[in-house]
Amino acid sequence: MTTIPSSSSVRIARGGKAIYGSVLGILMLEARFPRIPGDMGNATTWPFPVLYRVVRGASPERVVLQGAAGLLPDFIEAAKELVRLGAEAITTNCGFLSLFQKEIAAAAGVPVATSSLMQVPWVQATLPPGKRVGLVTVSGSSLTQRHLEAAGVPLDTPVIGTEGGREFFRVLIKGEKDDMDVAIAEQDVVEAGQELVARHRDIGAIVLECTNMPPYAAALQAAVGMPVYDIYSMIMWFHAGLRPRVFG
Repeated sequence: MTTIPSSSSVRIARGGKAIYGSVLGILMLEARFPRIPGDMGNATTWPFPVLYRVVRGASPERVVLQGAAGLLPDFIEAAKELVRLGAEAITTNCGFLSLFQKEIAAAAGVPVATSSLMQVPWVQATLPPGKRVGLVTVSGSSLTQRHLEAAGVPLDTPVIGTEGGREFFRVLIKGEKDDMDVAIAEQDVVEAGQELVARHRDIGAIVLECTNMPPYAAALQAAVGMPVYDIYSMIMWFHAGLRPRVFG
């Protein structure tokens, strides 16, 4: 809502939205695992208010392991609803939704950033010659060329998943339980990143695909000694354009 002073000092408030003060809308998967601070689905993660919309039927297993088959209309309708509520930009809480980037953006009519993977070209541009970006994803076997192409990621980008871990994959994707051992989940992410770097000595930075991985980014960065980017870093950049800082 904006107010415009008139010559008589009367303040005119302009309407047109249902909700004010939250310019970013987040499309959420339907899940029951814990969303700790740093997770995209934990509202305390963000230093600004956000709007959430859960897409019914969009379970992590269906979106990640089954390619989100049949869910595009549901995501489009949810995005439109967020815009009707007042969102001026849309993002999602699963990097695998890069598959829907063009369609959601076209339907929503506002800026859309579906996936943390969209950062890869930006990060690559910062690296010295001979270095490239590596990806840590929740499911390496499910991240296809289609996902990478949709996000503008080179198809030869090194990728590793957390399927071999003890906690992260089986709680978030398989839904085997509602609780999660955070220390073991962090270990799964860190060990995956360490293995990725050990396999590919030319990696100069890591991008985390999974929007549930930001709580572990600092630990991974400390373990591998290189920059680590995630959905938090991307959305902070994204939001900065929606509401630039006022100086002076």
